[in-house]
Amino acid sequence: MGMTGLLFIPSFGQNESQSEGRILADSLNHETPSLDVMIGQMIITGIGDFSYITDEEKILAEIEKGYLGGVVLFEKNINRNSPKNQLIRTIDSLQARSAVPLFVTIDEEGGRVNRLKPKYGFPKTAYAQDLGELNNLDSTAFYAAKTAGLLSELGINVNLAPNVDVNVNPKNPVIGAMGRSYSADEHKVAQQAAQVVKTHRDHGVLTVLKHFPGHGSSHADTHLGIADVSQYWQFRELMPYKVLLDSGLVDAVMTAHIVNEHLDESKLPATLSPFIVNNILRKVLGYNGVVFSDDMQMHAISHHYGFEQSIKMAIEAGVDMLMFANMVEESERKTPTQIHSTILKLVESGEISTERIRASYDRIMTLKGRFQQDK
Repeated sequence: MGMTGLLFIPSFGQNESQSEGRILADSLNHETPSLDVMIGQMIITGIGDFSYITDEEKILAEIEKGYLGGVVLFEKNINRNSPKNQLIRTIDSLQARSAVPLFVTIDEEGGRVNRLKPKYGFPKTAYAQDLGELNNLDSTAFYAAKTAGLLSELGINVNLAPNVDVNVNPKNPVIGAMGRSYSADEHKVAQQAAQVVKTHRDHGVLTVLKHFPGHGSSHADTHLGIADVSQYWQFRELMPYKVLLDSGLVDAVMTAHIVNEHLDESKLPATLSPFIVNNILRKVLGYNGVVFSDDMQMHAISHHYGFEQSIKMAIEAGVDMLMFANMVEESERKTPTQIHSTILKLVESGEISTERIRASYDRIMTLKGRFQQDK
């Protein structure tokens, strides 16, 4: 079941897509899914350090067990001798082992955050900041179409973009200074992001808005440690999410690992904060869809919370898909089996309820319900 054998269903109403998700789940399982299956759908990891896949790659066995709901690709997975063909072959091999279509994801924002580089023969991309300054939606659509068309051709069905962080701090080391924000004007950010989402949908590619509840004001890098934005964050950073939600233009949302005591007095990183995810995103803004974590191995999480503790806290906060990119030292990497067994242990001990797992599973299958088997 390669990705080329999946069709995108261009129906984005909440009720319709929810129904499609249940149909897909029922058709695959024919009964209530097992706990193992539901947990597996919540896990997304990197695939390894290879750019040419063989039948012996460990990730394939993990997928066959049902321990993965998605994968994330990086530049290291691009074969320099045959970039496009080998990437398509890898993705088809991954999808062929999975009973449920995988989310095949990539960070392809454009500019500095760009895995599919021109040096491999892929089209040149544009910085979000440049597009925002140009403020021409036709130009934004042009570059988005080049990216989305390429992703669709390769079999990548989820782009971890657009970045809807408002450029509150232009010197922000991971957002503003890298040209990743469209603008300091939240309205312009929403307009640009809306065009990117629409264009990706036209090409059958889902998008993930990031980084909730706003990373544009930070003065630190969450890859390296805690980033506390309490002194700098502005309420208007939520506005792009509100506008896109009201417009029906949200496929999924990614959390930030930033700390903001004005939103959560306990000063938990947003990814681990029930108040930020469950209360603000889901209840206040009314979002009922899939929430992706940012990479759980970034130091803002991994250096301050244990492996099991961070998983438990993220699930309790309302995160649906836990991402372990494994872009770390080999000794620190986590296999899908390790992540799966940790979640299973938390459920069996009663620390996380089966109902909570089922809620995430249903949201994930709703989103995957936009893909239908090509009979």
